[in-house]
Amino acid sequence: MLVYLLLVLMGTAREGRVVGIALAVGSFLLFDFFLLRPYHTLSIADPLDWWILVAFLITGAVAAQLLHRAQRAAELAERRATEIERLAREAEHVEALREADRLKDALLASVSHDLRTPLTSIKATAAELRAQGVEEGAVIEQEAERLNRFVTDLLDLSRIRAGALRLDTELNAAEDLIGAALLEVRGLPGGERLAVSLPADDPMPVGRFDFVHALRALVNLLENALRHTPEHETVRLELVLEPSMLAFEVKDRGPGVAVEDRERVFEPFYRGPGSNGRGRGTGLGLAIARSFADAQGGRVDYSPRPSGGSTFTLRLPRDELPDIA
Repeated sequence: MLVYLLLVLMGTAREGRVVGIALAVGSFLLFDFFLLRPYHTLSIADPLDWWILVAFLITGAVAAQLLHRAQRAAELAERRATEIERLAREAEHVEALREADRLKDALLASVSHDLRTPLTSIKATAAELRAQGVEEGAVIEQEAERLNRFVTDLLDLSRIRAGALRLDTELNAAEDLIGAALLEVRGLPGGERLAVSLPADDPMPVGRFDFVHALRALVNLLENALRHTPEHETVRLELVLEPSMLAFEVKDRGPGVAVEDRERVFEPFYRGPGSNGRGRGTGLGLAIARSFADAQGGRVDYSPRPSGGSTFTLRLPRDELPDIA
């Protein structure tokens, strides 16, 4: 009986539970045929032998089932150990990436801050040259200002990632924000092709936001639109009043954004195709605009323009003017 039981366990270990149970049934028949009287038949003379056979069959089947469960548990434990090892390797890799990202941000912040002093000197010297009638002075001043804006973007990105962005939210008029943004971009190439549309049903819509950061976000959207709009087309800035938001919609006539890139355009340093020849920018404008809006409880979103082009919408929290008694 023990030899038969050993065969059942060996079969289960090698081939699985089904084979083990089949061997238990086969051993049941062989035990009856060879070891119980009358020999070489499947009949049983002693009723007690029935209990022996049934007990053997149950023991064999239970042993096969228990061994199968033990094998499954061992396989599961091995898979878990492998998965834990893989997750540990990935965690080490992620931590290394985070440390590299922290070092990169620290380097960007340090380099950007150190560039401010020589840039100030370059701009001052260029202004003196321009005042003396040297044509190259204006070019130097313009390029220095461009580099200064890039350095400012890098510093802002470092502050955003470090969670050190300081906000001064207060009640501001939407028209004041639009007016300040127009003054910022009027001097840019194509700035004269801006068209503004304000709602007629509310004479003075207001919102609660940080004016400086909101201005940077809106100017970045306008610059992006001017950069991608052909020279004979107009960029539209429309203010739409939503129940809880002020929506500043910047509409261009550029090539639009592919479906797979509609979130990537908001990633730092991503620069899509479609510039109109006035430079492709640094790839930071949209990322900074969205980060500034998010920090104030707003949002920057993209949608395709039905007649061709893109619409980037800056949403900022809307508020009401206090009642004056």
